[in-house]
Amino acid sequence: FRLGTTQNHYSFWFAQPKNYSEGLQEDKKIRNCIKNYIQKNRKKSSNRKIESDSSSEVITHIEIQKEIDTIHVIIHIGFPNLLKKKGAIEELEKDIQKEVNSVNQRLNIAIEKVKEPYRQPNILAEYIAFQLKNRVSFRKAMKKAIELTKKADIKGVKIKIAGRLGGKEIARAECIKKGRLPLQTIRAKIDYCCYPIRTIYGVLG
Repeated sequence: FRLGTTQNHYSFWFAQPKNYSEGLQEDKKIRNCIKNYIQKNRKKSSNRKIESDSSSEVITHIEIQKEIDTIHVIIHIGFPNLLKKKGAIEELEKDIQKEVNSVNQRLNIAIEKVKEPYRQPNILAEYIAFQLKNRVSFRKAMKKAIELTKKADIKGVKIKIAGRLGGKEIARAECIKKGRLPLQTIRAKIDYCCYPIRTIYGVLG
């Protein structure tokens, strides 16, 4: 809806119509491979130490730029602790090349840290999910997330959680809103994230 005004494409490449679907599938494989690598390594690190904040490695988005002989991958991430470790990028490149089979194309991976992480809905959503996993009250988790957005200097935020909240038998939805959120204004820069979380009471969204 806002593409071309406040939102941009995350993939930059040209392909003939008959090869377009292959390029699209290749992008999906690259993105899934990076996300799986982050999740796998985060589990290893969380086994060694207590994780204070789950949003430490959340990927906001992945840009893919394709040239004739090179694929440029730019990972926009909240706090790039895991990917700064020695040999992490090389290991990730090998995993992607195995998945994509890009024999004729060189892979170039760059990490870009998000300047204001708590402006990103993905990071806030995973923060709330982590709180709910730790049995924190959903209202407290929502209020804490809104407090974090104050640091990011944003004009408005809306958080909605649905499911068996607090272990109640009947599922319901709870919503909290702060500030302005003009959904019909195209020039307004609005980001969105939907995040499912599995708890002992069932799935919450």
